[in-house]
Amino acid sequence: MKYQSLLAALCLVPALSFAAAPSGIVIHGGAGTINKAQLTDTQRQAYEATLKHAAEQGYALLQQGGSSLDAVTRAVMILEDSPLFNAGKGAVYTYDESHELDASIMQGQDRQAGAVAGVSTIKNPILLARAVMERSEHVMLAGAGAEAFADTLELERVPNSYYNTEFRYEALKRAKQALQPQPHQAAIPFDPAWRMGTVGAVAIDKAGNLAAATSTGGMTAKRYGRIGDAPVIGAGNFADNQSCAVSATGHGEYFIRYQVASDICARVKYQGKTATAAATEVMAELATVGGTGGVIVVDPQGRLSWAFNTEGMYRAMLGDTTPLKVEIFQAE
Repeated sequence: MKYQSLLAALCLVPALSFAAAPSGIVIHGGAGTINKAQLTDTQRQAYEATLKHAAEQGYALLQQGGSSLDAVTRAVMILEDSPLFNAGKGAVYTYDESHELDASIMQGQDRQAGAVAGVSTIKNPILLARAVMERSEHVMLAGAGAEAFADTLELERVPNSYYNTEFRYEALKRAKQALQPQPHQAAIPFDPAWRMGTVGAVAIDKAGNLAAATSTGGMTAKRYGRIGDAPVIGAGNFADNQSCAVSATGHGEYFIRYQVASDICARVKYQGKTATAAATEVMAELATVGGTGGVIVVDPQGRLSWAFNTEGMYRAMLGDTTPLKVEIFQAE
């Protein structure tokens, strides 16, 4: 399939003839310090409208008999195309005032996966991650090599300036000011005000297959080719039909060290816990060691959930038995 026409193909899904399993999708647009007092009504409406659109578009594919893989791809592309979120168009700046993006995707029926890290000219990194899974023998490609692989595909390329946004640049200036007394970011504690954010989606289709996708611009003012959890299978992303599918967002170093996404699914598979309980448990444990963030989860029974240990997480869910929910803060 030509990857520049993938989005069009995602809109044309044949109907399935077998009995339908429960289907649904959950999406997130990042977790962290989201100050309700500083979020204007206009800003909130913009975030909620984009989350709603992404959830509805992904779910529409599932209703038409489309695959969970196509649903999470479509939802993440919508979030990547929005300047509101730290992925694609709204990616944060590196210390050198450019953008380096990461993404990953995984399907639960055979645990095939693809990921890219440190790419800088791909309009939709999730499409390149999917191409790594479907068109190569590898799982992860990085930097110039990943973009050389993209040259063999018909993926839309953009100049690095495409990702520029004024409010992300202002965040970079604030981060640099905080970094001035230190040689580099690794020497100071993580400041959640740098709004690390990530976007992601998990879904189950009518065939009972799970999928997960995650995409990010990384950490504001990151240096030395820093890569977080978003492209790391098992850390920021995981899908297995026997347990669950997870997409994570937060302080990536913790999610890598504690293998958050796969840990949740392992507790489901080997301890018999529900995916919701496992996610809540893992995020609570992560908080005790200083790890902040959140996860979205779907299990083989089509149960949709999320868990986070921050002030808020941009999120939405929609399923056959789950009415549309669009939420930002805790206790909504």
